[in-house]
Amino acid sequence: MTSYFSFIFLAAFLPAAVAVYAIAPRRARWAVLLVASYLFFFWLSRELILALWVSTLAIYGTGLGLGALIRQRDSAVKAAKSGKREIRARFARKMKIVMAAGLLVNFGLLAAFKYLHFFASVIDGALGLVGITLNTELPVWAAPIGISFYTLMAGSYLIDVYRGTVAADRNLGRVALFLGFFPQIMEGPISRYGQTADQLMAGHPVTRANLYAGTLRMLWGLGKKMIVADRLNAFVKPVFADYTAYDGGIIALGAVLYTVQLYCDFSGTMDVALGMGRIFGVSLPENFRQPFFSRTAAGFWQRWHITLGTWLRDYIYYPVSLSKPLKKLTSKARKRFGNRYGPLLASSAALFCVWFGNGLWHGAGSQYIFFGLYYFVLIVAGSLIEPTAVKVAERLRISRESAGYRAFQIARTLVIIVVGELFFRAEGLDAGLAMFGAMVCDFNGASLVDGSIFGVGAAGIGLDGHDLAIVLAWVALMLVVGLIRERGVSITERVAAWPLPARWALWYTLFLAVIIFGAYGTAYAPVDPMYAQF
Repeated sequence: MTSYFSFIFLAAFLPAAVAVYAIAPRRARWAVLLVASYLFFFWLSRELILALWVSTLAIYGTGLGLGALIRQRDSAVKAAKSGKREIRARFARKMKIVMAAGLLVNFGLLAAFKYLHFFASVIDGALGLVGITLNTELPVWAAPIGISFYTLMAGSYLIDVYRGTVAADRNLGRVALFLGFFPQIMEGPISRYGQTADQLMAGHPVTRANLYAGTLRMLWGLGKKMIVADRLNAFVKPVFADYTAYDGGIIALGAVLYTVQLYCDFSGTMDVALGMGRIFGVSLPENFRQPFFSRTAAGFWQRWHITLGTWLRDYIYYPVSLSKPLKKLTSKARKRFGNRYGPLLASSAALFCVWFGNGLWHGAGSQYIFFGLYYFVLIVAGSLIEPTAVKVAERLRISRESAGYRAFQIARTLVIIVVGELFFRAEGLDAGLAMFGAMVCDFNGASLVDGSIFGVGAAGIGLDGHDLAIVLAWVALMLVVGLIRERGVSITERVAAWPLPARWALWYTLFLAVIIFGAYGTAYAPVDPMYAQF
């Protein structure tokens, strides 16, 4: 068992977990979920489960410490007749130290497992510029599954306790289950304590409606992952692994197909995670909202990996932009550049922190940092030229809400997304730049229509007409579903209103589609969920 898509997980582990959960007394169901979660984590990461335990105990203890300080502060303020501001300031300093200690443990573990070699190489390179040679040798550690995801969840809990938006939890089991719940431990979504902690402890029964809706959502996700994403890997992997063997046309197609593959892989895994949560009566936060209908780069990130974006907004962007230095900078910039452009200077500084963090969170490599700063530059540039774009459109009498203009914006954004994903997937920044250069300077449209694409990956299975037809059919279905959702229609509610035979016909259709058209077996190399590596 390596992921949610392993046969043993789908055929044995998950059914067993659901069955035991369903027959257990309500007050013990949370314990069933916790045991299942730790078994799943141990199965995938073995002794690295110690890292999860350390993170759990760290935020549990730190949260209790913050809670005690909050109670002491409130009592002292209530008893004091004067000097209440000084009392709050004194306790605030103590609370910051305690919170910082908890954050240091959690993010220190993340840095040790994921970024140690990267930081060491950066230091070695910087010292090399001044003539100092320091070939740092560090041990290589495998990272626990999902550490990038549950670390952010742990951090949000501590910060929320510090801010007073959630109370410090005295129940260690609830804290452990919040952090380790197996449907979201691998790739998220990155939930907040207030969103899921109480739901996980509630012990909701396994109802027929939740079982049907949850498995239907899982089948939809399995279709995305196994029918589209895993099938496209046979084309995408060889192109990015040996890009010098192909012209710009093949590379451009590889970038487009990788974008589709990544979306189907990640959003498909989210569908499976949310479907599993639904079976247990737990509503996990949505992570995607039709991102390819976005009209701007900023709009794309409001629809893609939503829980990461909101985490970065709430815990990096707002604190940085509202800090005293940036407030002063905004005030000075307003006087110099006016109310339109003045605030952009401070907000750009906060955005830089957000997008640098976004890139670094995805991976320890220069291509990931470039990926983050790529969107930073585009979003800031978009804010700067927006007033000019409005004036030009008015002067040319172009309605910015017309169907044609919206189509232009969506097409432009799709190009931006594909280029960004090219760098994201490339084997290093140098490779990304070389591939982009080939797309621009060595584009050969003939290679896209002369059958060359079916020869890619000849050492493996490659991509043939049958594969392409299946992918196009499923992508067309996804497009139709996306258009319906974009109009505000809840497909889940619509399906729930169907007659029973129609609902079960849909369920069996999706089930058979995955069985018949899924990319598995000896002809296909297994592909683990792609975001699990981040």
